Amino acid sequence: MSRETSLDGGTERRGQSAVVGVALLLGLTMLSLGVLTASVGTIVQSNAATADAGRVTADFESTLEPVEATGPGRGTVSFTDGTLRRVDRSVRVLNDSGVVATESVGGLVYENAEHRVAFLSGGVVRGTGEGARFATEPPVVASDDVLVIGVARLNASGPDAVSGSETSVTLRTDVSHSRRTLGNDSYRVAVETATPAAWESYFRRANATTSRRDFDGDGVDSVVADFGEDRTTYLVVHDLRVEVNGG
Repeated sequence: MSRETSLDGGTERRGQSAVVGVALLLGLTMLSLGVLTASVGTIVQSNAATADAGRVTADFESTLEPVEATGPGRGTVSFTDGTLRRVDRSVRVLNDSGVVATESVGGLVYENAEHRVAFLSGGVVRGTGEGARFATEPPVVASDDVLVIGVARLNASGPDAVSGSETSVTLRTDVSHSRRTLGNDSYRVAVETATPAAWESYFRRANATTSRRDFDGDGVDSVVADFGEDRTTYLVVHDLRVEVNGG
């Protein structure tokens, strides 16, 4: 009698264990599916952000052409998510006597998650920190005896920032140019930027030495490029008037 009771109890416990095992297996399966879904979602979001950065880079390059373009033009900047905003920036030209020219150039910056694309004084920089690189290089060119300091002055009107999902921003542009001869001297170019590494790398390739300095105390450093020996120097200002419409 006691043996039958023991057998019945064992059968019941085995049945309960089987139910618990199935429940645990289902729970682990659902947990794995949840982790997989979250991982896939993260990958999709990351890919979308990367694609947005690439698209905005291409839009900046095709729409904002301060050197090549003259007169009115129009283009769009499109992204699925993120913010496009205006920033205040300056470019200064210096010699041994001090600052000889200051241009308020402004800039346009797109940001989404860890991605950043910026148009500043004719250059398009993609990335942040030490990983920032030029997609389009700025119009500052030096030879053995001539230095051409090209400055793209962005005079933008419209909202300070546009953000949202599935956004297309229209940029209406009007470009004009002027040139000023600075004479034969040793000049330095100081570009105020939140991505100094990209500018330092570019100037060093142009055989300039670089340093950093915050001229106006606003917390944003300028990269100061020293081209050394005397050169006949020209300051070429590309006035890029931009009307921002979008959202």
